[in-house]
Amino acid sequence: MASRSKGREQARWEAAATSNWELHEGADGDIEGVLGGIEEAGKRKRLLKDTTPLQRGIIRHTILILDLSTAMSEKDLRPTRLLLTINYTIGFVREFFEQNPISQLGILGMRDGIAIRISDMSGNPNDHINAVKALRAIEPKGNPSLQNALDMARAALYHTPSHGTREVVIVLGALLTSDPGDIHDTIKACIKARIRVSIIGLAAQMHICAEICRKTNAGDENCYHVAIDEVDYRELLMSITTPPVVRSTDTEAQRRNQAALLMMGFPSRIVEENATLCACHGNLTRGGYLCSRCKAKVCNLPATCPTCDLTLILSTHLARSYHHLFPLRNWAEVSWSRARERGSTQCYGCLTPFPRIPATQQGHDEEPTAARRPRAEGASESSRYECETCQNHFCIDCDVFCHETVHNCPGCQSRAHLPSMEGRQKEIDGSMHI
Repeated sequence: MASRSKGREQARWEAAATSNWELHEGADGDIEGVLGGIEEAGKRKRLLKDTTPLQRGIIRHTILILDLSTAMSEKDLRPTRLLLTINYTIGFVREFFEQNPISQLGILGMRDGIAIRISDMSGNPNDHINAVKALRAIEPKGNPSLQNALDMARAALYHTPSHGTREVVIVLGALLTSDPGDIHDTIKACIKARIRVSIIGLAAQMHICAEICRKTNAGDENCYHVAIDEVDYRELLMSITTPPVVRSTDTEAQRRNQAALLMMGFPSRIVEENATLCACHGNLTRGGYLCSRCKAKVCNLPATCPTCDLTLILSTHLARSYHHLFPLRNWAEVSWSRARERGSTQCYGCLTPFPRIPATQQGHDEEPTAARRPRAEGASESSRYECETCQNHFCIDCDVFCHETVHNCPGCQSRAHLPSMEGRQKEIDGSMHI
């Protein structure tokens, strides 16, 4: 038994518990530069993702399942697991609809061995946020049931259209599940319904959770993670806002969606003199949007027309989903020699001054004090990051802002009007036609 445990590869959450947190000061006895390099490396680690243009399901139908059992009253995550989960869920809902404006989201809970409905499937983030805020008054109770939660999520996703993805995200704080039947039958039903399950654990790894994620994601084991701390928990939750890749092994989905067109309506907002009933909630409202096909009134967009099932969105919603299909490429770390070649002294985006470039004497670099400080792995030694397209240099904060918020390079956008870029833009536009 000892030999097996010795040869077993450590899990990510186990390795973090035994990691070495010792800090080594720089040559000048200053630790500020070392801490800055660690922070910079952490930001870069979050940014360095696969930027290969892939086919992704940008129309998502997602069910978020929250653990509301007694295990969520633990205080290993401050202030408690439940309160931290509520705060993170509110931020997740906002970020989810910011990154996926034409998607739908629903929220369920697990407590006392049953599944409860927190908010219905909707494209309005305010409905979900108000429902999640009400959970602060609920006391964690009983044990969770993965089987009941998956069955309720599968029922909620049953009538979703085939052109979108069906996803279930579970936040599990307990180390057990109280199921009324065989959960393996539920797993088979989820596979048949083409539902992908992702789980974020808050305690330790469970075999049944790993099996659920592996079987519902065609053998992919990267959909089950255990949060190490509060920061890692938030990063794992926010990473789900990126649409999933359409698997090449899903031949049935490819055959069904091959050369298929999705009909959408782009209605304009109206303001009426007298209040009328909306078709989505049955409330009296003066403002709303008229369906492009049947002229039924809905309150908010995006939405599915309750009368004719037409997908109703705004053109801005469709444009904001574009960056997932053609992501901004990762910027390269800039060495001192490259910084000297370009002669960059300040960030191209925010004009923040860069560290001084070391002088060259007899073919050797006279490194400044900042250059002699040890840099954390992943951080640029010159604190510069270069866009390989426009070859401009940016600071780490602009790197984070451009990749996570703007999804465009300021240097490339400022050159888009030049005559030399017109030919390249035509090639890009031509590749966008389907």
